[in-house]
Amino acid sequence: MERISVADAKRRFSKLAERVGRGESFVILSRGRPVVALVPPQRVAEEESYPAIGLAAFAGALTGECDTVDEDMAEIVARRQQVSDRPAPELT
Repeated sequence: MERISVADAKRRFSKLAERVGRGESFVILSRGRPVVALVPPQRVAEEESYPAIGLAAFAGALTGECDTVDEDMAEIVARRQQVSDRPAPELT
């Protein structure tokens, strides 16, 4: 896989896109560190096999969960009030 700088990739983007379309792959480097990979579409899966990370993962984990927040909070408060090792906080 050929490695090229961001500046070089910007100058040659059209040519790189053509070459990627023919099956070649490139790694774009910013200050010597890989930041982008240009790969043919055949190598990109319909559903990426990489786990979501960061805010996207958090937002995805909450999908469909917000509609039960009131019930979940009531259950948490009820269970906390049953614990006797420390007093439950006052909720106002």
